[in-house]
Amino acid sequence: MNISKVTFFGYADSQESDEEYTNAFESAKLLAQEGFVVVNGGGPGVMRAASLGAKAGGGKTIGVTLYPDGSDEMLKFEGRDELNPIDDEYQTTTYLERTLKLIELGDVYVVMNGGTGTISEFGMAWGLARLHYGQHKHLILFGSWWHDIIEAFGENMRLRGEELKVYHIVDSPIEVVEKVKAIQAL
Repeated sequence: MNISKVTFFGYADSQESDEEYTNAFESAKLLAQEGFVVVNGGGPGVMRAASLGAKAGGGKTIGVTLYPDGSDEMLKFEGRDELNPIDDEYQTTTYLERTLKLIELGDVYVVMNGGTGTISEFGMAWGLARLHYGQHKHLILFGSWWHDIIEAFGENMRLRGEELKVYHIVDSPIEVVEKVKAIQAL
């Protein structure tokens, strides 16, 4: 499987002292050192951490930003964060368009801890992976707590077998890189 771009999803309000921020930075740094391009929403938090990590690793970044038509002030934080060093920017005008572009650009996804935005991005990527099973894009879920979430889904939702074969749970930045390389070798 040819993998050149890795999309990061995660908490926009994450601070430098937060675990998911540090893990996103280190994961992106290691991925960039291996030649992978880092894709994210171009905003703050985990998005900024991923770009800064990629730059620390000598890599390239792509940001998919959201500039709504002004009717929804709450989405303004998903626009361009000037502290996020992206090389190329794709501007979108709706949340759905932005999410779909992030999914389109990535060859694999790293899902860090986050809020409802991250949940929706995860859900859409997971659903598409199931629909395209066999030619799907893999999800790398960062953090052992994902086991509890997936287990709760399995106990309470009607999952098919394919849903359980398209993601991988990892606990460290080095595992992210190892998993991306293993997926690439498929």
